[in-house]
Parts: sequence; C-alpha cells; structure tokens
Amino acid sequence: MKKTDLGVGIYLLAAIVFMIISIPSGLLDVLLTLNFFVALVILFNSFFSKEPLDMSAYPTILLLSTIFRISLNVSSTKLILKTGDPGKVVRTFGEFVGKGDPIIGIIVFIILLIVQFMVINKGSERVAEVTARFTLDAMPGKQMAIDADLNTGAISDAEAKARREKIAAESAFFGSMDGAVKYVKGDATAGLIITCINIIGGIIMGILRRGMSAGEAFDYYTIITIGDGLVSSIPSLMISLATGILVTKSDGEKDLGGTVFSQLFTLSKVLYYAGGALVFLGVFTPLPIYVFVPFGLVAIFLGYRNSGKAAVEQIETEVAEEEAQADEIRRPENVNSLLAVDPIELEFGYGIIPLADVNQGGDLIDRVVMIRRQIALELGAVVPIIRLRDNIQLNPNQYIIKIKGIQVSEGEILFDHYMAMNPGYVEEEISGIPTFEPSFHLPALWITESQRERAETLGYTVVDPPSIIATHLTEVVRNHIDELLTRQDVQNLINNVKDSNQALIDELVPKLLNIGEIQKVLQNLLREGISIRDLLTILETLADHAGVTRDTDVLTEYVRQSLKRVISNKFFSQNESTTVITLDPGIEQEIMDSVKQSEQGAYLTLDPDRSKKILNATGVEIDKLEKMGKPAIIITSPIVRMYYKRLVEEYYKDLVVVSYNEIESNIELQSVGMVSI
Repeated sequence: MKKTDLGVGIYLLAAIVFMIISIPSGLLDVLLTLNFFVALVILFNSFFSKEPLDMSAYPTILLLSTIFRISLNVSSTKLILKTGDPGKVVRTFGEFVGKGDPIIGIIVFIILLIVQFMVINKGSERVAEVTARFTLDAMPGKQMAIDADLNTGAISDAEAKARREKIAAESAFFGSMDGAVKYVKGDATAGLIITCINIIGGIIMGILRRGMSAGEAFDYYTIITIGDGLVSSIPSLMISLATGILVTKSDGEKDLGGTVFSQLFTLSKVLYYAGGALVFLGVFTPLPIYVFVPFGLVAIFLGYRNSGKAAVEQIETEVAEEEAQADEIRRPENVNSLLAVDPIELEFGYGIIPLADVNQGGDLIDRVVMIRRQIALELGAVVPIIRLRDNIQLNPNQYIIKIKGIQVSEGEILFDHYMAMNPGYVEEEISGIPTFEPSFHLPALWITESQRERAETLGYTVVDPPSIIATHLTEVVRNHIDELLTRQDVQNLINNVKDSNQALIDELVPKLLNIGEIQKVLQNLLREGISIRDLLTILETLADHAGVTRDTDVLTEYVRQSLKRVISNKFFSQNESTTVITLDPGIEQEIMDSVKQSEQGAYLTLDPDRSKKILNATGVEIDKLEKMGKPAIIITSPIVRMYYKRLVEEYYKDLVVVSYNEIESNIELQSVGMVSI
C-alpha cells in the first residue's frame, strides 16, 4: 500500500473514530493544530495554483477536511460537557480573542459567521453554480472549435485529444464544485448549532454537576465554547475563502498574486489619480494628514516608477523584435519545412474570409468537417485533413482547390449573391449575372437576396456561396479520392477489421498480398466510385483469389463481382428498368485478342485506328443516352470490362462500365443501343 493512501485512510478513519470515542485534551490540541495546518495548506494551494484543474481533487479534499473538522467539534463538545477542560488551544482562543469577556467573544464569533455565511459562502455558491452551468453550455462550442482547429491543421490529433480531455475534466470539476460548495455552507451552519448547544449544555452541566452559579457557569462555559467555535470556524473560514478563490480563478498563465498585482498597480495614471485624491483629502479635509498624505505620495511614486519601467519595457520589446527579425533574415532557410505537401488545400481570396471566419458567422470550416464525414459514409475512405488558407494573390472572390500542391480546380463567387440554376423545366426567366456552376459546369445566374424568394417560387435551384464551395470541394475530393488513399490509410483500415477478424488478416497479410497490392485494389474501386466500406467482403474475396493470381486488376474484377449488390444499388434503379447500351461481341473479341501479358501486368496493343473507331462509336451511343436524359452506362462481358474501361476512361470520364456478373439478378435492363463499328 502506498504511504499516501495509508495517510488519507488514517485521516478519514480518525474522523470517524473521534465521533465515537473520547480523546484527551492534549491529543485534541494536536489535532486542532493539524486542522489549522491543513486549512492553511488548502488556502495557499488554491491561491497559487495556475488554474482550477491544478486542484481537480478539491471537492474530495473539501469533503474529507469537513468531516474531520466536525469530528473534532464532537470531541471538544464531549470534553466541554464532561470535564470542562477542552484543552489549551480552545481555552486560549476563547480568552485571547474574546479578551476574557464572553460578550466580546460572542460578538466576534457572530461577525465571523456572518462574513462566512453572507459574503464568502453565498458568493462562492453562486459563482460555482453559474460556472458549472456555463461550462456545460460551452462544451459543444469548444468541441466544435477543437474539430475546426484539427481539420485546418492548427493542432495535431494528440493535442486535440488532450484538449477534449481537459474540457471533460473541467465540466466534471465545476459540476462537482457546484455540489461541494454545499459542504462549506453546511459546515458553517453545523458550527453555529454546535456552539449554541455547547453554551446551553455547558451552563446546565456547570450548575447541576459542578455547583457553579448561573453567572459563573455562563462566563466560564461561554468563553470555552466560543473558543471551541472560533478554533473550528477560522479553519472553516479559510477553506471557504479557498473555495471562493478556486471557483473565481480564470487566468491560467500566472499565479493569482501576480495577476492581481499586475491588474491593480500597473497603470501609472491610475496610481496618479488615486494618490492625488488621498493627498487632497489629507490636506483639505479634517482627515489625518499623517496617514492620507504618505499613502498618496507612495502611490504617486509607484506611478512614476511604473511609467519609467513601461518606457524601458517598450524599448526592450522593440529591440527584441528587431533582433528577432534580423535573426530570421540571417538564419539559413529550413528547407525541410518546404518539402511537405498537403494532400488537399482550399485557398481563397480575402473576400471569402468571412465565410471561413467563425467569429464573423462563417460556417465553411464546419462544412469541411461534414465533407470528410460524407465521403467516409459514401465511399468508406478517410479524407485527409483539408487545409484552408487565404491567398492575397487571388482575386477577392476567387478560390482554388489543390491536390498534393497542384491546382486541379477553381471557382469564383459573389459574396452577397446567390446562385440560381434552372433544373430544366422552368420557363420564366429571371434577371441576373450569367455564370457557370463550378462543380458540374452548368449554366447559372447570380441573383440578389431580394430575388431569392421569387426564384425559388418559380422552381429555380438557389444555392448560397458556402454551399457552392462545399459542393465543389466535395466533387473534387470524390474524383481524386483514389490517389489520396495512402498505404498508411490502408493499414489503418485493415487494423479496424483485424480487431474482429484476426484469422482473415493473418491469412491475407502479408502471406498472400502486401499492403501496396491491397492499396491498388482499393484505389481501382474508388477510381470508379465504388464504396470500400464493406472492407470485410473485399478482403475475404482477395483472400479467396490471391492464391491464384496477384494481378491487382484481375483481383479488382473479382472484388467488383463480390460487391454486385453495392454496384447495382449505386448505378441501377430498383423499381424500374434501367436504360443501358451494350458492347458488340466482335469488339469484345478484338479487345481480348489485343491484350498482352507482361511481368508488370496486362496491357492493350490495339491498333490506333481501331481504338479511334471504337471511341467514336462509344461517343455516338453516349450522346444517344444523354439526349434521352439518361446516365451513360455500358454493359460488357466480365473478362472485357477492365480493358474496355481502360481504353475509354481518358475520353469519357463519367462513363460507367459494368459487367454482367456485377448486376443483381432482380435488376431490369433495357438496351437501347450497341457500340459497334
């Protein structure tokens, strides 16, 4: 057992034992002195702690000290009533503080109780209650601020975790303090009641048992009872003061003494005014000049000294800043810091800053957090942290999106306008500034706030600037999520599956496939918009077929067939037939005949003229579907799908190529054409 645990246990056990057994007056003197010592330690700890959480165990400390002090009250009561001798400490307090006069002692005791009840306890109770309420109310905002800082890269994951833990600890601490303050209030009430009982009981015992007169009994027992009350109430008062200091403490940078002194006696003009007022009152009023004038002169002197120190500190600060700038210029450039490339960046002109500034009501940071959650739910991939930066080189309303440091898209908004898009069935036109929606390059109009309601009434789709940027960013991330998936991301995903499927991971990695090969399969799926959330099915399929082939393209096709439910749900309608086009069997055979195998994998050796004709024929069929208002979907045989997709993906990025084995049996298809030459 630790010595500290043993000490606390003895302290608590003694408090219980002293309520039961009688103790000699000498031991009571020692214990009352210990109680004084503990109260002083608590008081100065609360005073010099930098923040409330430095004394996170204070509610428990308060409970232990209160029960110990009450047990001493019970012990002293026994001695007062039984022997009339509660010890030298109690008797000295009664005689010294009360000057041997019970009336003075009673008045002093009542004053101490009033100060404790009406001033310290009541104020501490109110502050603790309000602090607990506001701490709990502020938790969601603080959590969102941490998420925003983490999302923008201002803090690391470890720092975010530490901040969240601190917020939880603060909430628990102030919630406990709200209840613990009641201990202090109850302790003071119990002290008053015990004192009254001791006076009445002592007078009765003195008259009946010790043969005193009523006056003698009143004088004797009142003095020692007041001494007992004072020796208990003064430590209680100190702990009440410590409680008030702790719940009102807010500055975590300095100790309380430094904070109070710097905030009261730093401004020179304040000291000049205060000192001048004291000198004036001492000279021109009947107030004692020998008291007011010296205090005023001291205040004026302190103000003069502070003004000199402030000037010196300002000069030193300016010199330090100049030296720091010079050192920065002379210092060799740290090239390593320039090598890091952020996976995703959103840079914007100064006109868009209000959309990203929480203090100005902007919610762009929150939308970025939601983008990461949306992609994770939709595709099963973790999006890297998206950096938000202002760039004065851009136009005020312009923004650009970068992937791995290279710009891939851009857009421009009008801050105080809305974008209105015609979904295709609105006949009445509205006036506005012509533009294009940045995500899908659809024609649109910039309209004002006053036009918004009318546009929505007519059937236009009206979008605000933050939603435009968020949608654009979402599409860019979705289109590049495959290249953002790193080996470490794959390892993290595998670790999540490993917790509940140890046998599968042990069989697959690294015996059959390494992390890089699994990464390529997942990238192939994400490149065509297939979700990898069902990672267990993906890994099971890889484990089934990796013993036969380690070609990641072939393994991808096996995985796609295992994910037929996901593919069918994404691209095909469940309630009506889906319009598709097919691929001519002759072209399929021609493609397969041109496939060559190598150590690096399979590749096409199709004649350029034939490739061009196939692409042109594909374009004709895609146009046919687009005119019908249908998405472009081509159905092929399983063995041809990946090679045909590889042939056309650079020219028709939105074309969906699916094999027959990737379609659920209950899906109805309607072929409206065939890619043929």
